[in-house]
Amino acid sequence: MNESADKQNHAPNRAVTILDGGMGRLLQRLGAPFRLPEWSALALIEGPEYVSRAHQSFADSGAEIITTNTFGLVPHMLGEARFHSLALTLADLAGRLARAVADGAAARRPASVVRVAGSLPPLFKSYQPEKFIASRAPEILAPLVRGLAPHIDFWLIETQSSTAEALTDLAFIRQTNKLPIYVSYTLKDEAGRIGPPELRSGEPVGEAVAATLAAGADAVLFNCSQPEVMSEAVIAARRVIDASSKPAAGLGVYANAFLPEPPTDDPYAGITGIRSDLDPENYLKWVRRWVTQGATIVGGCCGIGPEHIAAISKARQTF
Repeated sequence: MNESADKQNHAPNRAVTILDGGMGRLLQRLGAPFRLPEWSALALIEGPEYVSRAHQSFADSGAEIITTNTFGLVPHMLGEARFHSLALTLADLAGRLARAVADGAAARRPASVVRVAGSLPPLFKSYQPEKFIASRAPEILAPLVRGLAPHIDFWLIETQSSTAEALTDLAFIRQTNKLPIYVSYTLKDEAGRIGPPELRSGEPVGEAVAATLAAGADAVLFNCSQPEVMSEAVIAARRVIDASSKPAAGLGVYANAFLPEPPTDDPYAGITGIRSDLDPENYLKWVRRWVTQGATIVGGCCGIGPEHIAAISKARQTF
């Protein structure tokens, strides 16, 4: 770690907001109904009380943003027929469950504010930007946006592999909804990778951030990638944000705790194991680095649980 370089990219006195962690693996740990390809969506259908428990675990651990359990509410995970019959109902349920936990936290601790992020996932396949079909995006987005909108504080268009999909989603939301919009990109993170940070589409991070801000995003984040590739992305993004007309835009990171996965047309063959070197103490070291480099929103993605968020929350005053 080059600490002098980190310090050069640090702007002091930036407030840091704590995001929650990964929902899917936490639901599995809690004993929720869980199988592939439905992933976390199955709990909404068969055991929504587990979703509430997962949200509560993150809120109790210090998360100031909890994310709706809507990552699996897409046709390639639910199936086309079930998506068209249930997507609106399930999105509404996911929003209500998260809202109830956020409101309950505020009632118990009036000084604490927990916001709800409405998750809009990759509409087709994760990590495969070439699968995006712009003409189909509105029919998939419509029930998710309609179901979530009454319950959330802002939108989180997450795990995006290209600006093509992310900015299509952003434009769709802007047609009917005025809530803030955060966009989170997933990065190339194959083992041994060298070179400037890129989205999985191959787009340079700096160019993607500039385009995303120009399209009206209120924050840009990076998620669902290895922690080792996040720092260069944060530095590149901070440089663009500071030089833009939106220097107050948020900049966030929430990394994975599992080993890199190559793109595949059968991504649901199994569940990848968790890295042993990303326990809460070690993950916190990465979080400290990202904050030093300019991140203002930190949390975790796949495999990062409430214990990681608790460690971040406990250490926040030392950032």
